[in-house]
Amino acid sequence: MNMYKMSDDAIVHQIGAFVRHHRLQQNIKQNDLAEKAGINRTTLSDLELGRRCQLMTLIQVLRILNKLHVFEAFEVNQQISPMKLAELEMKKRQKASGQSNAPKHKKSDW
Repeated sequence: MNMYKMSDDAIVHQIGAFVRHHRLQQNIKQNDLAEKAGINRTTLSDLELGRRCQLMTLIQVLRILNKLHVFEAFEVNQQISPMKLAELEMKKRQKASGQSNAPKHKKSDW
């Protein structure tokens, strides 16, 4: 399935089918899932039928179905550029200064 060729409504429909499939696979009634997710049964029914819903509703339902892993694709991993990495490597200490960490005593002028 090529999601890029699908319309927005078709994708929403696909999401609803996903929710319904996993709800039935786990043998959970709509009323029970809706109650556990803290939403109305009609809202869950609309979601499963491919009608538009709020993102929060989808998150609540997927949490109960133990399917939140579908959002892992949204994780942002910071990557450092090769130039920045080389710059940081050059700034690393190359050798020890040989100075002790003991506090220095200043001689008094008295």
